[in-house]
Amino acid sequence: MKHPFADLIGLEVTQMRAGYSECELLIREAQHYNPNGVVHGAVLYALADTGMGAALFPSLAEGEYCATVEIKMSYFRPVDSGRLRCVTETVNRGRRLANLDARVYSGDTLIAKANGNYAILGKG
Repeated sequence: MKHPFADLIGLEVTQMRAGYSECELLIREAQHYNPNGVVHGAVLYALADTGMGAALFPSLAEGEYCATVEIKMSYFRPVDSGRLRCVTETVNRGRRLANLDARVYSGDTLIAKANGNYAILGKG
């Protein structure tokens, strides 16, 4: 799947199947830091949002697409180096709305958690 924004920040989807995804990002100071010297919250948000879309995408019928409706993000601790991994699972998938949970880790440490609602659009 072509994803220019993910390419821009170095985000890679490593697993993707209906209802589940994993994505990773190697932290780069010049690209991902905020002025406080830690990874910017928007980078963690991008991991969660992309992971949720990747978990939902394989369940879509031809002609359908999904769009983020809302995401609630909780940040637990700062991180400044290493590789981040986002694990996403579908909580509920209806005909026109899906809810997903994403967890962002640095090693085995939970850094952030997100829950999102996605509209399923297109086809009839």
